[in-house]
Amino acid sequence: MTETPRTVAVVLAGGIGVRVGLGIPKQLIKIAGKAIVEHTLEALEASPLIDEIIVMMNKSSISELEPLLGSERFPKLTRILPGGATRNDTTQLAIDVLEGDDTKVLFHDAVRPFIDDRIIGDCVDALDHYDAVDTAISSADTIIRVDDGGHIADIPDRSYLRRGQTPQAFRLATIRRAYEIAKTDPGFKATDDCGVVFTYLPDTPIFVVNGTAENMKVTEPIDVHIADKIFQLQSASLSLETIDGPMDLNGKAIVIFGGSYGIGASIVEQATAAGAAVREFSRSTTGTDVTSPKQVRKALAEAAAELGRIDAVIITAGVLRIAPLVETKKRDLKKTIQTNLTAPAVVCREAYRYLAKTSGQVILFTSSSYTRGRANYSTYSATKAGVVNLTQALSEEWAEAGVRINCINPQRTATPMRTAAFGDEPPQTLLDPSDVARVTLSVVNSDLTGQVVTVEVAAMAAAHRRANEQ
Repeated sequence: MTETPRTVAVVLAGGIGVRVGLGIPKQLIKIAGKAIVEHTLEALEASPLIDEIIVMMNKSSISELEPLLGSERFPKLTRILPGGATRNDTTQLAIDVLEGDDTKVLFHDAVRPFIDDRIIGDCVDALDHYDAVDTAISSADTIIRVDDGGHIADIPDRSYLRRGQTPQAFRLATIRRAYEIAKTDPGFKATDDCGVVFTYLPDTPIFVVNGTAENMKVTEPIDVHIADKIFQLQSASLSLETIDGPMDLNGKAIVIFGGSYGIGASIVEQATAAGAAVREFSRSTTGTDVTSPKQVRKALAEAAAELGRIDAVIITAGVLRIAPLVETKKRDLKKTIQTNLTAPAVVCREAYRYLAKTSGQVILFTSSSYTRGRANYSTYSATKAGVVNLTQALSEEWAEAGVRINCINPQRTATPMRTAAFGDEPPQTLLDPSDVARVTLSVVNSDLTGQVVTVEVAAMAAAHRRANEQ
């Protein structure tokens, strides 16, 4: 019986991040609450096709990743080794520690965090028929070749052109042999590993699997913002998937601040129906002032004593006053800031000790006005932008302790607070609080952290139509 070859993923994390311009190695830049390389490792760890993961790291930064070795998060991660001066040097160092001529090896850039199961599967499967495999996508742009004078020398047919990505996958014996020959060439120079095989083993066909546009490489400063937006879009996709199917929250202990009406009340109702143990606190039901550290501390202590644990804390309390800033009363200004921004910070601070014991999470609420301040409720918009920044910052502060934090960004929602501020509006232009509640609880059940999960009126309506048609 033929033994199935092992598959090893080698994560190339030797970059120092000069172009990205943020002062740290690009693979350690935090996006959605985690270093980019952690997102990449999570994708590889989750694949049943990967048997082992090795990281080739910038030597000066190895200590940053050492806590991941032996962790429950990455049982397949066996070694973090120093990389070389160049990409090819790093690959050679990885080859030197690998064994088994028939071993399947996937070399993947640490700063391509959006590798998916399909790409991994296609690369691994292709190695059953080929000894070298590349990943690439079609070019949407016309490619030109220029001469030494900066003039167009050639315009290749775009239909034959591809943009290279990773993984690049090989049978170990093949990539090892290519590098052995390359070392004898004093003029050796290659930008990637398939280039080494192409040049020094010209009779070895290199099969190309399709990559994806999302499988981008975070290299320039703008790439950080694009990657963050992709994570947001993924979390938005998650929110639409919650329309159909039962919700299971059995065993979860959830505390809700501001659950007496609107979205908060819907969360209480749905969480209880889904099997969660729930405690709700608000000024109207329990006399709890969420801006008071003392009262928040007391409420959480009561909930922990009653429920035995706290897995999630959700804060929906908010205040919206409509008026130009210069006409806003001082007490309204103060209340807006304290309720919408100070209170979330207070609750996060007091809840941390409980959530650290359960690897739990906090869910905050922002508003679509956080992206651009709105006239006549400028302070409200400013506090909602602050909530987003609070979410992103705490996702980094709490990552090591395993405490997550996310932020729900519902568009216009039919709540008493909105009606009081804007009056009656066409129902079709508003979200149902129950839909926002369901998205919120789906985030409770997810592994997301540092995300702003947007719930859109049009997208939710379309999701409902699709569900009804099935």
